[in-house]
Amino acid sequence: MRITRIVCLACRIPLRPERRMISSLGQHVVSEYPLVRVETDAGIDGVGEATVTAVWSGETVWGAQAVIERVFAPLLVGADPTDIGDIDRRMDAAAEGNWFAKSAIEMACWDILGKDAGKPVYDLLDGLVRPAEIACRFSMGAYPPERVRNTVPDLVARGFQTIKVKVGQSIERDVERVALVRELIGPDRAIVIDANCGYSPVDAIEAARRMEPYAVGLFEQPTPRDDYEGLAEVRRNVSMPVMADDMVFTFNHARECLRHEAVDIISIYPGKCGGIRKCRNIAALAAEHGVACSIGSNLEWDVATAAMCHLVVGTPNMQVERVPGDILGPAYHEVRIATNPLNITGPVVTTPDGPGLGVEVDWAVAEKHAIA
Repeated sequence: MRITRIVCLACRIPLRPERRMISSLGQHVVSEYPLVRVETDAGIDGVGEATVTAVWSGETVWGAQAVIERVFAPLLVGADPTDIGDIDRRMDAAAEGNWFAKSAIEMACWDILGKDAGKPVYDLLDGLVRPAEIACRFSMGAYPPERVRNTVPDLVARGFQTIKVKVGQSIERDVERVALVRELIGPDRAIVIDANCGYSPVDAIEAARRMEPYAVGLFEQPTPRDDYEGLAEVRRNVSMPVMADDMVFTFNHARECLRHEAVDIISIYPGKCGGIRKCRNIAALAAEHGVACSIGSNLEWDVATAAMCHLVVGTPNMQVERVPGDILGPAYHEVRIATNPLNITGPVVTTPDGPGLGVEVDWAVAEKHAIA
């Protein structure tokens, strides 16, 4: 089987007003992502999605579309899409970084591989190592108190057991927000916090200590990227487990976190890490060091969310039972771009069991939301 063409369509879909995100990086109110279709001479197409965010990964919808169409596509036409390692090597040799763009093509190749075999992607990994139904945490923006009061009771009613609270802007306001969430959810549900690199090590330690009375169960990415020593300092001086996310895009990033003994958990997902195969390499490395992995999110649509689900249920060290992750991106958006959208009910997303990723893009809807 050979790749004959790679098609890329840039689309724009707003977030639902009540789900618009606020973090230390600013606001996320609309998603502009490229959708990818990899076509083959066997008549089997695969789909992918690049959930780019300029302020976070440095990639833009236009840059991702250009590198896919002008750099990767010419190199990959004629390649075997079922040889995922070769696909990755070709893209890595052609361009540094561009993790989300690479992941869109890589997940499309997994989709092709699964469709050709007549199996869901997780069966091409380690099989179902955990239930197909994945319970997720809810990622809540750094909302002001009134919005917190309007948001949290609904989350409790819908069955969420873990609320992730965005912090990293102001210690005073962050502590107030966490205290309010604890008041609203009661003592039996979990709170985790995510600073998105917003604190210095000193401020992260102070914030964590001030939040101890509210039983925070996890501190995600407290310190800036590349500051492995700073993250390790935080880990040594706080009582809650520490997760690295925004600073772990590659295998080498994960290795540095482990070498510095800076983390208890590593957050990975196909978009950020350049694909499913690379995520699994990181998860295996973390397992060797006794460190769990969980799944992060960049507010994906259905295709990338399906790839995340297959990674989670088909990879032993994706320990979402102990550390719930974020796989609810489609439910944050006003429009679904799949003919068979993922089943998302409250905190639970169900991994598709059809061949490949198990999701088909509704290209008519995608064209309707294409960026001119």
